[in-house]
Amino acid sequence: MLKVDGITVCYGKIPAVRNVSLEVEEGELVTLIGANGAGKTTTLRAISGMLPLATGSITFRGQPIGNSSARNVLAMGIAHCPEGRRVFPQLTVRENLEMGAYLRKDRDGIARDLERIYDKFPRLKERLHQAAGTLSGGEQQMLAIARALMSRPKMVLFDEPSLGLAPNLVERTFEIVLEIRREGTTVLMVEQNALAALELCDRSYLLETGQVVEHGTGSAMLENPHIQKAYLGG
Repeated sequence: MLKVDGITVCYGKIPAVRNVSLEVEEGELVTLIGANGAGKTTTLRAISGMLPLATGSITFRGQPIGNSSARNVLAMGIAHCPEGRRVFPQLTVRENLEMGAYLRKDRDGIARDLERIYDKFPRLKERLHQAAGTLSGGEQQMLAIARALMSRPKMVLFDEPSLGLAPNLVERTFEIVLEIRREGTTVLMVEQNALAALELCDRSYLLETGQVVEHGTGSAMLENPHIQKAYLGG
C-alpha cells in the first residue's frame, strides 16, 4: 500500500533522515520507534507532503506521492494526525471536524460521518460549540484523531498520539487506534512508548540517527536484545 524507498530528507543542508526505506501493507498497523531526534516525525512529514525529498521515492497504492503537496496526499487518502494535536484553537469542535472534511463535497456523507464521530467520541458531542483551545489535552487529542477520520482516509499517520496524556487517556487513545485499524483503515504510527508500540503493532521499524537499523514483527522486536536494552529498560 505504502512504499518508502531510500528517502533522504534535509533541513537546510543537514539530513534528518538518510536512505530510509519501509513498507506498510493494506490493513496493517506499523510503528516507527526510536529516540527523540531519530527522524520519525520527519519521515511522516515527508510521506504527507509537508517536507520535500532530497533523494528516494514514496508510492501509495502504486502512485508516486514523493514531493506531492500535502493537499494532494490527503486527496489520495492519507490523513496526518500530527504531534501536539494542532487543533484550531479559536474554532469550535464542530468547525474543527468540518475542517477535516474540507476536500469532500458529499454533504450527506459528511453528515453521516459526523454522527459516527459523535458515537465514537461522545465527549466531543458534548462540546460541539466549545472553542477547541479550551479543551483538555486528552479532549484535544480525541478531536485531532476525529478530524483526521473526517477525510475518510485509507491510511492515517499518527505522530505521538499518547504524548503528554494521563495514563488512563493513553490507554484509551491506543484503544481508539486499534479500533480504527479493525474498521479497515491502515495505520502508520510514531510512538515514543516503545513497549506499547511493539505490543500494538503488526510490524515496526527502529530509527536511530536518521536511519532504519532494525525492523520486524512487533513480537520479534520485543525480543530483540538491542531494543530491550536501549528502549525497554531491560
